[in-house]
Amino acid sequence: MAILEINSLTKTYGKGDTSVTALDHVSFSMNKGEFVAIIGASGSGKSTLMNLIGGIDHPTSGSVKIDGNEIYNLNESELAIFRRRNIGMIYQFYNLIPTLTTAENIMLPRLLDHRKPDPDKLSLILETIGLSERAMHLPSELSGGQQQRVSVGRALINDPAFILADEPTGNLDSKASREIIDLLKLANKRSNQTLLVITHDEKIALQADRIITLGDGQILSDEVMKA
Repeated sequence: MAILEINSLTKTYGKGDTSVTALDHVSFSMNKGEFVAIIGASGSGKSTLMNLIGGIDHPTSGSVKIDGNEIYNLNESELAIFRRRNIGMIYQFYNLIPTLTTAENIMLPRLLDHRKPDPDKLSLILETIGLSERAMHLPSELSGGQQQRVSVGRALINDPAFILADEPTGNLDSKASREIIDLLKLANKRSNQTLLVITHDEKIALQADRIITLGDGQILSDEVMKA
């Protein structure tokens, strides 16, 4: 069963002669445990696609189903809860809360969902991302690579249907980039975690099971890299 189903997804900004189609009838699906990379030049529609899949923006037409649920049939409150429980989002610039510690930032989605803290789960994630010794540190006390590892931990805490990562290594040096991709691949393999990565880095894309190339808001190719 597909964990993610995108059907004829379209996003147009503006009206009439000034309208711009950022995404034009895009369709694809992902199965549980797949690692898919989406690549394309600046302006190809990658960020628009990210925002629509993540429920951050609304499409002009088309649908997004996550684990069988059409997300745009939900009201804003329902969508926020669904997104928190089912989508682990990782951004280029970390989006950590500066006044919260490493542990608190990781636990935030769970606490916002009014769920009890899970010390064992937190301990496992801290160990996995290599930050057990920095659990009480603030983001300002961490390197860029360490902050991005915290955002990976935050994305994993609720065991989401899939992880959506937008240029997760775009703000990191090559060593930190490798560490982040290795962490995501570990989650993909160890927990059969479904992983969708939007990237401009060909080296990252080549590690995926599939590469989808966008251009002018359309899918130019959808290539299977690994059987």
